[in-house]
Amino acid sequence: MSFGTKVTLNSGHEIPTLGYGTWQSAPGEVSVGVYEALKAGYRHLDLAKVYENQTDVAKGLKKAFAEIPGLKRQDIFILYLIHWPVAFSKTSDDKLFPLTAEGSNEVVIDRGVSIVDTWKALVNLPKSKVRSIGVSNFAPEHLQAIIDSTEVVPAVNQVERHPLLPQDPLVKYAKGKNIHLTAYSAFGNNTIGEPLLLEHAVIKQIAEKIGATPAQVLLAWAQVGGHSVIPKSVTASRIKSNFEEVKLADEDIAIINKIGETPRRYNIPNTFNPKWDINIWGEELEKNTSNTVI
Repeated sequence: MSFGTKVTLNSGHEIPTLGYGTWQSAPGEVSVGVYEALKAGYRHLDLAKVYENQTDVAKGLKKAFAEIPGLKRQDIFILYLIHWPVAFSKTSDDKLFPLTAEGSNEVVIDRGVSIVDTWKALVNLPKSKVRSIGVSNFAPEHLQAIIDSTEVVPAVNQVERHPLLPQDPLVKYAKGKNIHLTAYSAFGNNTIGEPLLLEHAVIKQIAEKIGATPAQVLLAWAQVGGHSVIPKSVTASRIKSNFEEVKLADEDIAIINKIGETPRRYNIPNTFNPKWDINIWGEELEKNTSNTVI
């Protein structure tokens, strides 16, 4: 079972460090996944409009509230994301990814809306509806810009984080500002044709040594230091297995940390399809872009 670990955000509210992600699931799968996750004991759900699965999520929640004894809405930390420090131009048909032209492979970035504008709108949301506000995919300089403009520090920053991308500078910055970090893509990302970290020899060796699955090892590593993580699966057995947490010895953590000595980022918007013409991370693959975040 899960250790049930929670941490207190700078907003005063608690967030479970082991959550359940709902990104990239086929229609019909998310309702089952959400239900199975809540039945297994997860109480932190990662949701977003861009996932385009709100109806399925609602079905899973409805079933869970009806069938899981004692489960109440206030038991669940629901995270609803605005994913990136990038604004897209609004179109008459409200497309999530408006293109520069019909048939093009590039989204239209709205340079008239800054991350400061968006953060100020979040700060002004009614407190009766929103308990904590945070961001996603923000680098330290992006965080500093919105803090300087409002004096309001985000409660959470959700970012890609795993042994190949430990994000040490961001971890240090966030700790100094009391910003909680949540990891997505904890197992890597196979959409670009590279093996998942579940197949990494070091992870498999440690998993075998301690009698755990590679997924359990990666999820344990992600929570070291009080961070949270949101694994995604729609298979009931894997959902349950991911919730069976293990502790890593300091020596194993140190071995895993060595994997990230040559960092590898999987999620770079300029490589997406359609692509975003913007430099967010300062990666080599972003050098020829026309736009920056700040």
